[in-house]
Amino acid sequence: MAKKSITKRWIFNNLGVIILALLVIEMVVIYALQSYYYNSAKQYLVSKINAVTSVLSIHSQDSSANFSSEMRNMLETFNEKDKIELMAINSKGRVVLTSSGFSPESDSVMPDYEQAMEEGEGSYIGRLTGGEKILAVSVPISSFNSEYSSVRMVTSLTEIDNTIKGYIMFVTAVCMSIILIIVVTGLYFAGSIVKPIRQISGITRKYAMGDFSVRIETNNDDEIGELCTAINHMADELSSAEAMKNEFISSVSHELRTPLTAIKGWAETLMVDGGENPDTMKKGVGVIVNETERLSQMVEELLDFSRMQNGHFTLQNANMDILAELGDAVLIYSDKARRENIDIIYDEPEMLPFVYGDKNRIRQVFINIIDNAVKYSSAGDTVTIKARAKDNKIIVTVVDTGCGIKESDLSKVKTKFYKANHTRRGSGIGLAVADEIISMHGGTMDISSAGEGKGTQVKITLPAK
Repeated sequence: MAKKSITKRWIFNNLGVIILALLVIEMVVIYALQSYYYNSAKQYLVSKINAVTSVLSIHSQDSSANFSSEMRNMLETFNEKDKIELMAINSKGRVVLTSSGFSPESDSVMPDYEQAMEEGEGSYIGRLTGGEKILAVSVPISSFNSEYSSVRMVTSLTEIDNTIKGYIMFVTAVCMSIILIIVVTGLYFAGSIVKPIRQISGITRKYAMGDFSVRIETNNDDEIGELCTAINHMADELSSAEAMKNEFISSVSHELRTPLTAIKGWAETLMVDGGENPDTMKKGVGVIVNETERLSQMVEELLDFSRMQNGHFTLQNANMDILAELGDAVLIYSDKARRENIDIIYDEPEMLPFVYGDKNRIRQVFINIIDNAVKYSSAGDTVTIKARAKDNKIIVTVVDTGCGIKESDLSKVKTKFYKANHTRRGSGIGLAVADEIISMHGGTMDISSAGEGKGTQVKITLPAK
């Protein structure tokens, strides 16, 4: 199937309409010019023939004058005989006298004469037998003399037609110039659209193949320029997402390999001499259990993320005691924090309003936030957890004195696959899942930090029932 370009569509559609409009305008101008010149010529002949009939009327009233002689004398002395031929028509409708001295052919048609006899004045535009175009005007004079029925004036329209043709050529030249200008400017305009579109098409094909290294040149400050800027921004985001995805795959692979290596190593150790040494057996089983739990948590995060991406992430909502879920999460990490010499301070209120939500998902959020606070803290640091009610909302804050977050990373930490600190374990999707869970409960999760080495604060706000 032949490709239909914008340029061809413009030529066949817009240019066709423009040419048709100019053609109509030219026809109107030609008609107006012709009407103007022909009417002017007719008015001139009418004024001349009226002057002739006025003189003839005077002669007809003079009883001593010979009307036929006066008529012949008037035709012979007609001062515009080089441009206009004056004729006298007898009562039988035949031309008997002319100012040129030559009588017209007997079969010449004179519609103007017939009209004059019926209506008092007649005009006619036509061609002679030789092809010359003429204008004729007739006026009856039978009331002056019974021998003559009418006088007639005939003039050639050749000069007028040549003048009109000159104007037609001028108007045509103007129209052609307009069309040429429109074609040149239109092709330039279409090219200014087609060229960047072709560039966009070629570069987006590279994007489709996974090559985000090329950017579109933006030279126009218009919608095309905005489109190029938007596509370049999209490429930046896709490139960033691709890099984060690769980082995520690398990170997850590393995170999965570490516990699997530990499990495999201790399993092989227990197979060799675990049965003979109870301490080795206990330690090995403990490591296997802990690493298995770690793997299970990572798999759950991945499954939750997959459900979130596919739109299958659902909640089992009911009235819940948020303090119970927060207390369980704190308890889970208390021993771990103690082993790593990290203090957890839990400022637990006596009572908080109930929250309508999924208690398992809310507990998952608290576990994720506290796990991050402990994970990104070092020995001697403190993790402070507070919960309070304000303005019919539950506010939970988790503040640590750990490694903190750079200002440039704050806006991205809740983005999928993003890890602000690559020295600590994690898949980079825990905060993205947690933020989605809180959003589905109608709440917000805000993360702030004064900078690297100055700790991090996570503020969770949920509506109370």
